[in-house]
Amino acid sequence: MSLSRPVAEILARVSEGRETTQAEAEVLYGATGADLKAICAVADGLRQKVNGDRVGFVVNRNINFTNICYMGCTFCGFAKRREDQGAEWLSLDSIVLRAKEAAARGASEVCIQGGIHPKMPGSYYRDILLAIKAELPDMDIHAFSPFEIWYGAAKLKMSYSDFIADLKECGLGSIPGTAAEILDTEVRRLLTKDKLSAAKWVEIIRAAHSLGVPTTATIMYGHVDGPKHWAAHMALLRDIQQETQGFTELVPLSFVHYDSPLYLDNPGLVRPGPTADEVDAMHAVSRIFLRGQIDNIQTSWAKLGPERAQAMLFKGVNDFGGTLMNESISRAAGSGYGQEVTAYEMVQIIRAAGRVPVQRNTRYEVIEEFAAHDPARQAPLVERQGAPLDFMADLPAFLQEAV
Repeated sequence: MSLSRPVAEILARVSEGRETTQAEAEVLYGATGADLKAICAVADGLRQKVNGDRVGFVVNRNINFTNICYMGCTFCGFAKRREDQGAEWLSLDSIVLRAKEAAARGASEVCIQGGIHPKMPGSYYRDILLAIKAELPDMDIHAFSPFEIWYGAAKLKMSYSDFIADLKECGLGSIPGTAAEILDTEVRRLLTKDKLSAAKWVEIIRAAHSLGVPTTATIMYGHVDGPKHWAAHMALLRDIQQETQGFTELVPLSFVHYDSPLYLDNPGLVRPGPTADEVDAMHAVSRIFLRGQIDNIQTSWAKLGPERAQAMLFKGVNDFGGTLMNESISRAAGSGYGQEVTAYEMVQIIRAAGRVPVQRNTRYEVIEEFAAHDPARQAPLVERQGAPLDFMADLPAFLQEAV
């Protein structure tokens, strides 16, 4: 089957080294059949040219320090009210303990995010950083989404730049570019009730980059969005990167619908996540559109599952993300994945795709290449049982009252 003329012409321009336009990206994102196969092949060729056969992963742990949140994002199955069963707020000691457990398992990074708790002081973010760095000075701390930065700065009546500068001094290494969802005003009103506008997300990201704090870039797709929104989102990310060079990678995050209020409360109006073609197109077209600007394209095994994520390695992806150890946000939305893929398992998955597994750090510096040997085998880390994450015992009194 031959290619459609629009796609053939766009890919010809890509092969000539021309930058893909937003309108062209919209066409490519909507491709199917032979067109999509050709797009994936071109993306894989660009991946090979830039990244070779190396596929990175980071040994890390997600620490979601509270799931108490009153922001009301309609897509979120993670948030709890204070009185809800399963509501959690970890003490600093519990957070540090989890970080130390991660370090003992070879982690170079902890990724820390939490809900927007109405009673949490803005200083709690810096307290988390100081507590971890006091025990683990060499641990990379990848923490606090732009939503959390917005909240902490507002609580302390600080500018975004001053707040981020203080966090950096306390040990913040990088910021996850989550809370981007889709950087479109109308879509965001449906997803987040515009609690954090696209303009504020961009302002916070730019502030971080200006201070030398790198961030990831993300997109959450497959709900009330489509190719038009994806192309505009990527164009905005590319514009930012051309000015700041502060994004380390792009992480496409497919919408998990199973326990999402957005999907459950809007039957027939919200899609149950992206189609298989859309998943392929998102990774492949993003590689093409962002080439020369964001050259690390990551797949999320926590969203797609390890097998489907492995397939993305042939569609422009060069990074498999983190081992995670107890990721809970995707699981709260109903994902069947997200607990942990150990370093040993990461290596086997990547090697089975014919690629060379490379353990990296947050800044994409190589820690170890596993071309002909394996990491030590480890059993998956299991959450402690008992009282809800045993967080109450050592919380300060004012925080116990807030919970």
